[in-house]
Amino acid sequence: MTVLESFLSWRVHRALVERIGYAKPFSKIPRRKRILFVSARDPICHTQLFPFFLYEKVLEGGYGIEVRELPLNHFQARRNSYGHEVDAVLFQTWFDLKADQLRNLVERIKLAWPNAKIGYLDWFAPTDLRFAEVLDQDIAAYVKKQTLKKFELYKQATIGDTNLTDYYGRRSDIQLPRTQFHVPADFEKKIFLGAGFEYSPQVLKNLNQPLYLGARTIDMHARIATKGTPWYSYMRGEALAAVEKLKSNLNVAYAGRVPSHQYLAELRDSKLCFRPFGYGEVCWRDFEAMGAGAVLLKPDMSHLKLANDYFRPFETYVPLSWDLSDLREKAEYYIQNHAERKAISENAFEQLRQHYKRGQFTKDVEGLWKLLGFTTVRQPATPSVTELHRIFAD
Repeated sequence: MTVLESFLSWRVHRALVERIGYAKPFSKIPRRKRILFVSARDPICHTQLFPFFLYEKVLEGGYGIEVRELPLNHFQARRNSYGHEVDAVLFQTWFDLKADQLRNLVERIKLAWPNAKIGYLDWFAPTDLRFAEVLDQDIAAYVKKQTLKKFELYKQATIGDTNLTDYYGRRSDIQLPRTQFHVPADFEKKIFLGAGFEYSPQVLKNLNQPLYLGARTIDMHARIATKGTPWYSYMRGEALAAVEKLKSNLNVAYAGRVPSHQYLAELRDSKLCFRPFGYGEVCWRDFEAMGAGAVLLKPDMSHLKLANDYFRPFETYVPLSWDLSDLREKAEYYIQNHAERKAISENAFEQLRQHYKRGQFTKDVEGLWKLLGFTTVRQPATPSVTELHRIFAD
């Protein structure tokens, strides 16, 4: 399947599931494991689902696993066409759900599929584990895009809800409530680090274009939105101010909003891309920059743990001090040093591209099947190029 076919297939899937309400039945093939995703309606939520459907045929043929999707709002409206044959239900919710609402939803899921293992898909931007205590007794797996590398830090309270609100709240002297989400003992064993923004149609389309590292007219791409909660606006405002100090020496694309096609065209014409944190550390734009060949400059990510080590200092991105005091120095250095910039661009681009081309996701996700107790899932032999979900042409 080509990139275009993959992109169109996903759009058709979204339209059938969300707009028409089509519930594709599971097959009747014996000994298949049947996974049902109960999904929240948002493009960010859908990035967690995208690779499962991108590699759907590989999962079926190599692992005997079938995946289907039921929107959460359809389930809540009692529009459910899936019977008790489901082996696992992986569900999403919005991040501001109250504890009693979450418990009630879990009970409804257990009632609908009493024999299914249950997993939770945490699509949220921050590293916090806000629903760990509520879900602990009912789930077999907690799928998260990233966690803190030092897990013991979850025992500490923060100013605000997250490690970012804590840092920028203190830095800006914004008053936020002290918060601690209790994480039960051994909960770490239930955590599965899954896919994030690296798997999305936007990133896939970008990676399908040849990496061009010739003359680029924009020194640094840095379009930064600043509106949001007080701590977020402070963080983004500080980043924007740091960028504005560079405009007299560098050609920086930073002012105003532009259409998405222009945004991506600018990235492909940029030597560097400065990307501050959002409500969480990892952003969609990180992987868009990597796919476009712009070297990513970003606050240091060494405190994070992800499924794959996308953020390798000075190999796939350039880490910055969280106070951005070294932004100018590092921006000017990498603009002047083409060879080092080229090496980082190639490393980041090829790492992402190979993850798609080799079907890395299908290997990474084996840990999730184990958490769900799928001991009978047959392990695939090393697939040939044609057996893999072939995305890129040679």
